[in-house]
This record gives sequence, C-alpha cells and structure tokens, in this order.
Amino acid sequence: MRIMDLLTRDPREEPVSDLEPDLEPTGAARVRVLLAAALGPLVTGYAVVATVLTLVTLTAERTVFSGFGVLLAAGPGWLAAHQVRLGIGGHPLGLLPLLPTLGAVALAARTASGAAQRLGCRSPREALPVFVAITGAHAVFGLVIALCAQGSPVTANPLLACAVPGLLAAVASAVGIVWSCGLPDVVAERLDPLALRGLRAGALGLAALVACGAAVFTVATAVSWSTVADMYEPGFGSSFGLFLLSLMYLPNAVTASLSFVTGPGFSIGPLNVGMFGYHGGTVPGVPILGGLPEHSSAWWPALLVLPAATGVLVGWSLRKVDADPAQRIRTVAVAGAVVALGCVVLGTLSGGRLGDGPFDPVSVPVGVASVVGFCWIVIPGAFTAFFAGEHEPPAPPEALEDNEAFEDAEDVDADEAAEALEELEESEEDDDAVDDEAAFNDEDAEFDAEADAELGLEDPAEDAPEDAPEDPEDAPEPGEAVTGGTETCGDVEPGEADR
Repeated sequence: MRIMDLLTRDPREEPVSDLEPDLEPTGAARVRVLLAAALGPLVTGYAVVATVLTLVTLTAERTVFSGFGVLLAAGPGWLAAHQVRLGIGGHPLGLLPLLPTLGAVALAARTASGAAQRLGCRSPREALPVFVAITGAHAVFGLVIALCAQGSPVTANPLLACAVPGLLAAVASAVGIVWSCGLPDVVAERLDPLALRGLRAGALGLAALVACGAAVFTVATAVSWSTVADMYEPGFGSSFGLFLLSLMYLPNAVTASLSFVTGPGFSIGPLNVGMFGYHGGTVPGVPILGGLPEHSSAWWPALLVLPAATGVLVGWSLRKVDADPAQRIRTVAVAGAVVALGCVVLGTLSGGRLGDGPFDPVSVPVGVASVVGFCWIVIPGAFTAFFAGEHEPPAPPEALEDNEAFEDAEDVDADEAAEALEELEESEEDDDAVDDEAAFNDEDAEFDAEADAELGLEDPAEDAPEDAPEDPEDAPEPGEAVTGGTETCGDVEPGEADR
C-alpha cells in the first residue's frame, strides 16, 4: 500500500527538497564570507610569492636557505606583484613583472564573483560590502608591508603601497561583481547599445593586437634560439632562476613587441628599436631579450599588415550593427578608443626604471602608441564597416508622407519601403495613362461634332421640331415615302405629279 501511494503521488503537491532555494545567509555567515573574500587573495598571493622565492633559493648555488628570510622577502615581492615601485639599496626598480600582476587581478576578480554568489547578491548594489572588503584589505595589507619594510634593503613608498594595490583590487573586484550580478540597471538603461558593441569590438581588437605582438615575439625568439640558449648558464639553479625571470616578464616583452608591430617601438636604455628607426645599444643578458635584432631590416614595414588586418577585423565585426553607415563608423571609433586606452595601460605597466645603470629606463612611448593604435583600428575599420555593411534606401518622396505604410517610419523595413515606392510609381504611371486616353477621346468627340456641323449631319434628336409626335404609331411605315426631307436636297428634282 505504501508503494502504491508513492507511485500515485503527484510530485507537484510536495516540495522536492526541504531546503528553501532563496534562503538568505545569516549575519554570522555573511561575516565569514566577507572575511574569506578579504583575506583569501592576500594569503594566496603571499603564499605563491613565498613559494617562488623558496624554489629560487633552494635551487640557487652558494646560497643558505632561511625560512624567516623568505617570509620577509615575500612582502616586497607581493608589492612588486601589485606594481608598487620598490627601492633596492637606494636604486629605483619600476620595471616590474606583469605576469604576477595578471594573476593577482584574476584572483581578486574570481574571489569577488564567488563571494557575491554565496551571499545571494542580485545586483552590484547588494554586493557593495564585497567590493569594500576586498579593496580595503589590499590597501591596508600593502600599507602594513611598506611600513614594516622601512629600514630594510628593500623599501617602498607607504602611500603608493596603499593606493596601487587598492586600485588594482577595486578594478578586479568590480569586474568580478559585474560578471556575477550584471550591469546596474541605471547603467544598462543609459548605455547606448552601439557603444556597448563598440566596447566589445575594442576588446576584440586589443586582444588581436596582443596576439600579433606575441606572434612576432615568438618568431623572433625561435629564429634567435641559439643566442637565447647561450644566455643560460650551465648550472641548474641559475638557469632555473633565469627561466622564472623570463617567464614573469613575458607579458612585458609581448607589449614591447606590440608597440614595435604598430610602429612606435620601445627602448632599453640607449637601445631604441622602432619600425622606421633603430639605434643600437647593449642589453641585459637574460634569455627573454635574446630575440632582439642587432640592426634594422628593410622588410620590417611589411609587418604593418598585422595591425591593418586587425582594424579590418574590427570593422567586419561591426558591419551589421546598424543600417546607417555613420552609426557604424561611430561604433568603430568607440572600439578605437578602447584599444587606445588599452595601449596606454599596457605601455605604462610594462616599462619603468631599472636602477641607475646602463639599461635604465625601459619604456614604451605611451602617447604615440595610443594614437597609432587608435588610427590602426579606426581607419581600416571604418572603411570596412562602411562598404561591407548595408546602406539605407533613398528617402521616400513627399507623396509617401500620407501613405499609411509610412506612418511609423521606425518600423518600416528597407525592402518594404522600396517595394511600396515602386508600387506607387507604377500606380502614378497608370493614372497618367488613363488621363491621356480620356483626353484623347475628348479631342476625337469634339472633332466629330465639328465635322457633322459642317456637313449638316446634325443629330436628328437635336433637330426634331418641338411639335413632332411622340407616338410611335405616327412614325412612317416602311415603304412609305418620306416627303418632308426631299425639299432640302438640291440633287433631287420634284416629279410632275408633285408639281
């Protein structure tokens, strides 16, 4: 009997689970989630930096491992991963690796997204505590490290140590929250759809330019592999340290290659490598720089086809965003602005001071690179979006203003408008033909009337006397002679009987 009840029971009558789907976390649970979001990225990032330093120390030759020393050195390493400029023995170090920075930003964004989901946040406003917790924790932690490092060989400015990690954490957590909860309604309602498409196309263009820089860097390193291999030392520890150093600075090298492909180039101390200019100089003996050219080549301008193709790609992706070519060009301009901003950010983070030696500074011309990147997207992209997309039909004439089909011009399709225009023109031609035929018939009728008047062939109905009999019996029978009309005929003479 129990089995039959289970088989015949309607599952919609009872809940499938005893758990409530929209159960909000309690106050203690919210505090635990916020603490985990604030401390999680800090502990994880610090542990990763300490692990890397431990590996380098253990594999290096003629070094003494000290756990306490590694933990102390991990603090400035954490600041370097967050792009805080350091001072080593009084010498500035602003050329910091980008790979750890990308990892720290991704970690903060993922933590913010997960915390917002666990708290059940449905909008960015509800996730504001997560944003404040992550941003504040990074700022405070950076300030504490800078204050503790005062008087040591490696120092940092406390103000920068507080502001820069907090800014990076704010950007990363905002991206994670928006990714989890969506854009705020106020922003979504006021944001132009074409501008949003331009932002997406700009992100695509920036990623394509970075891919072009990575491809050029890979080919240059592969061609100069013998030089790169000679830079590694025979010992495993030293080679492993050089490999880790090159790996962490890999995004910096890709950014420099991107600047070279687009035209402005980059510089390392006196060395200046540009598409249309080259000035030689010495470079540090690290494997990541083994692919640098020793002199300029005449075929370098051929690489400009890569950014031009990127602009064509952006324009092709925006060819169908709107029927108006002017709107498509405006969207391409938004994409170009995104690429220009990305070039500024990447160029600023990729360069910096490198001590006071012969390789100082390492820089990318940020201003020129941003303008050139904007032009590489807008010029070929605008041409492609203009000619590859559809065009609006010609404006309807004034006669169409009263047509019901055009009462709501925004809902009229271009094809329907063209068909309606053709039908209206055909109907006007038919009306003109009918009017011409009627006018021609009227002219013929007038001509016939004039001819009858001249020949005396007036209509009998019109010339009949007023006292003519209307009875049909009075009409002459067939065979009877009609005498009334013979007097007027000049060719017929009267007979004798009639006289």
